[in-house]
Amino acid sequence: MDIRWWAVVVLAALPSLGTGGENPEAPPESWTPLWFLRFLVNAAGYASFMVPGYLLVQYFRRKNYLETGRGLCFPLVKACVFGNEPKASDEVPLSPRTEPAETTPTWQALKLLFCAVGLQVCERFTDSQFLVLMNRVLALIVAGVYCLLCKQPRHGAPMYRYSFASLSNVLSSWCQYEALKFVSFPTQVLAKASKVIPVMLMGKLVSRRSYEYWEYLTAGLISIGVSMFLLSSGPEPRSSPATTVSGLILLAGYIAFDSFTSNWQDALFAYKMSSVQMMFGVNFFSCLFTVGSLLEQGALLEGTRFMGRHSEFAAHALLLSVCSACGQLFIFYTIGQFGAAVFTIIMTLRQAFAILLSCLLYGHTITVVGGLGVAVVFAALLLRVYARGRLKQRGKKAVPVESPVQKV
Repeated sequence: MDIRWWAVVVLAALPSLGTGGENPEAPPESWTPLWFLRFLVNAAGYASFMVPGYLLVQYFRRKNYLETGRGLCFPLVKACVFGNEPKASDEVPLSPRTEPAETTPTWQALKLLFCAVGLQVCERFTDSQFLVLMNRVLALIVAGVYCLLCKQPRHGAPMYRYSFASLSNVLSSWCQYEALKFVSFPTQVLAKASKVIPVMLMGKLVSRRSYEYWEYLTAGLISIGVSMFLLSSGPEPRSSPATTVSGLILLAGYIAFDSFTSNWQDALFAYKMSSVQMMFGVNFFSCLFTVGSLLEQGALLEGTRFMGRHSEFAAHALLLSVCSACGQLFIFYTIGQFGAAVFTIIMTLRQAFAILLSCLLYGHTITVVGGLGVAVVFAALLLRVYARGRLKQRGKKAVPVESPVQKV
């Protein structure tokens, strides 16, 4: 039986220390009617990088630059457009990740537990776009220094492929925080708890990954159980806006972009890269997008001057950036080892564990509906372990045993 899913069950006993920035306050109401206009402005800023880059990639591919190019720029163009893998192209789908044959279920369980603990402790916090830039710059530096000091696999992915994950990550964060002004607290909870199935559906589109029916069933049960627990036990904010059509559109955009981000990163691991190389590539383009947006809004210099005037702010921002870099190490390692669906399940359960720990520490009562929700989650996890074990045993029985050939 594959016991790595038992590590997810054990997570119920783990503390969750990174929930401080889970529900940031909404911006002033004077900005709320213009969300679509601001989205178009941000999209235009990102397009100022994406469109020229896309045209350059298509130009070099049409000119067959890999065969005819030469000169000082050839290594840079090759790394950014073609990569080092001869068969890695847009037309050839990436093969799914394969686990090493020598990996035992116990070792897999320990690795999953390690990833889950790291995701519980190191959580990203984004208070403003300038802080986001600091987080990404520090993460880029950490990943770059690590790649220089430690031996890494030969990088084969074209650099431009990282830009898709970076752009979807930026848009996902924007839609998430913008939606807080247009949806009620229960709607926020249901959206965050039901991300598992959209991630699995996006995986079929992005990486052509197939899932069993019982995986969809257990994912749905986990979403239902977490929603029951959060809605019955979670404290509702005093000022919770009513859910509007704009809020639902933004939530749909948040879930779609977030699902694409993790699945695209999961597909990129088919190039046999390390999680640190993935972290460097994604943060490199994230820095480009964020710097471009800040320059267009005129906020980059102002943020730098503010940090120079207030040394305490600089120290706090540096601490947040360190936590962000540590969290990204665990995020990319978890996706690379276990896939986007397992990562999303861990992050979904994290919300319930945070409230469960709060109830235990501060003596808050857990309602009957909340207790039933916890029972549904544990039942779904146990069902997932049982189904994986049966599937593995069935696969072993289906392998034919070759009879020895008798020599004459």
